[in-house]
Amino acid sequence: MTPEEPEPDELRLVLLRHGQTDANVAKALDTRPPGAPLNETGRGQAAAVAELLSAWPVRAVHASRATRARQTAEPVAQAHGLAVTVVDGVHEIFAGDLEGRSDKPARREFDEVYDSWWGGDLSRSLPGGESASELRARYLPAVERIVEQTERAHGPGGAVVLVSHGAAIRLAAAALIGDTAETRYVPNTGRVVLRRDRGADTGWALELWDSGPSLEGDVTAGAAPEGH
Repeated sequence: MTPEEPEPDELRLVLLRHGQTDANVAKALDTRPPGAPLNETGRGQAAAVAELLSAWPVRAVHASRATRARQTAEPVAQAHGLAVTVVDGVHEIFAGDLEGRSDKPARREFDEVYDSWWGGDLSRSLPGGESASELRARYLPAVERIVEQTERAHGPGGAVVLVSHGAAIRLAAAALIGDTAETRYVPNTGRVVLRRDRGADTGWALELWDSGPSLEGDVTAGAAPEGH
């Protein structure tokens, strides 16, 4: 079967980025929940990804506390007759003093810290905000809890969907599949699909990383800076 129709006896974790917001378009650092809602484009993206996932054996749908994440999760859950479970700990990495800013100096400063994480300095924090290590310390236990809950309720097969945020997904996915693995930009409603692999060192294997057009200046998701 293709990644669009996963094997029913293997658990998939679908890390799904939220749809587009006006803050994304404005290139603003919007990391503190509840944050901006989906715009018209984002609502269309949410409907489209819900249709895409309608053929999947989805057992549970979770979302961060951010409005945009919950709004993206709702049509996915409705397609499977499920409710959205809001999860603590999986919101976007906190931008601290840069929160709400859309100016180029703020985005360059975010990029500089972001690049340092991929260089191995996971303890470096955004000014007044979080580090990659702090993000993982809250995010990974939340993933473990929802996966265990799903497996207890439904057995090892199917898929669990977690709607979250660009930088958070990229940092968590790297930890789940191994920090030497290549990670990329996560577009709005892009999916990172991990397959449960108890033989792997991390317990997970990467099965699908959606690619898509990069929104220039969308720094939290890992887009290239403007002019590059």
